[in-house]
Amino acid sequence: MGTSDSGLSGAGLRRLRGVLERHVESGRIPGLVALVGRGDRTHVETIGTMRHDGGAPMRRDTIFRMASTSKPVTTAAAMVLLDECRLRLDEPVDPWLPELAGRRVLRRPDGPLDDTMPARRPITVRDLLTSTFGLGVDFALMDSPIRAATFERTDYGVASGPAPGPDEWMRRLGELPLSYQPGERWQYDLAHEVLGVLVARVADRPLETLLRERVLGPLGMDDTGFHVPADKLDRLPPLYGPDPRTGEFLVWDEAEGGRSSRPPAFQGAGGGLVSTADDYHAYFRMLLNHGVHAGERILSRAAVELMTTNRLTPAQQAARDAMYADIAHLAVGQGQQGGWGFGMAVRTRRGDHAPVGLFGWDGGTGTSAHADPHHRLTGILLTQVGMSTPDSTRLIHDFWTTLHQAVDA
Repeated sequence: MGTSDSGLSGAGLRRLRGVLERHVESGRIPGLVALVGRGDRTHVETIGTMRHDGGAPMRRDTIFRMASTSKPVTTAAAMVLLDECRLRLDEPVDPWLPELAGRRVLRRPDGPLDDTMPARRPITVRDLLTSTFGLGVDFALMDSPIRAATFERTDYGVASGPAPGPDEWMRRLGELPLSYQPGERWQYDLAHEVLGVLVARVADRPLETLLRERVLGPLGMDDTGFHVPADKLDRLPPLYGPDPRTGEFLVWDEAEGGRSSRPPAFQGAGGGLVSTADDYHAYFRMLLNHGVHAGERILSRAAVELMTTNRLTPAQQAARDAMYADIAHLAVGQGQQGGWGFGMAVRTRRGDHAPVGLFGWDGGTGTSAHADPHHRLTGILLTQVGMSTPDSTRLIHDFWTTLHQAVDA
């Protein structure tokens, strides 16, 4: 079978299914949903079951906890405010986030929390959008005092329990110095949570409300939000975090009564969304279409270009490259994308099968969503196997490696 009219080879798509089946048959991935979109054509694979011990099969409309794959979508709320000039990239965030005014900065990023100096300038909207405001996960500083203090005050991961409301969360964050001067260094994750609070305060309504009015609603993303309503809970699998030593399937979060079953006090822009393959396809297809969906403009063309092209300075880029190079062997190449736009990674160099220009991100619950503007291709792979073992990162890697080979024209 040759190339289909979508420019994806039939043989390539069969190979893709075979690779996905192999991961499920290994017993390490209970089930998955994969979607490949190109132009008006969509190819979907549903393989395996919702639970590791069998039961209901994965379905096209299965709802997944998206984890950090939330970032590319929640960032759109900030872009709406930028488009409307209710936010400006290089203005300080102090009027809306007074907790972050008058920052102190550690003299040494790995030093004691009381050895500080004044910040050279305020934190700006751009610093949050590029993840360079001065705090976040820094893989080179995992044992530092600031890492422990940040984790203690602001984490609401599986082990930590749910976060408080945004005002209390910001108050806790405001007690800490920055690791680096604003704009100096790219650090992961925390900036997006702060950005979500900023958006809600500027819009004077919850992040989810703005997101639904301006992005999710117009795109028909009806299964996307910060929790799963009761009448849809049967479509949500458990979230597994396999034991790193034994591989045993430990449940991090159940569907019934679990964390995704009720509205959270803190709507986490960095990792709080639940969604489906088709909802994410609608969003990424809108980005590929320069901000337009079904004839309706969702984001300005310029906003999409800002999000999906590299926004890091050479110095920020060099530090990010060095940081990820040291952990590449742990993450099966994740983060080796080159650049970072607003809310997502952007390939700036060819280092594997993925082409330059590919944009998107992965999530720690075993999720991945990227789009390739050159081939006008979208790929989405969703599981609920957390990255406590390398199994889901290997699956994501193999999905993309095989998918890029299926592009024939």
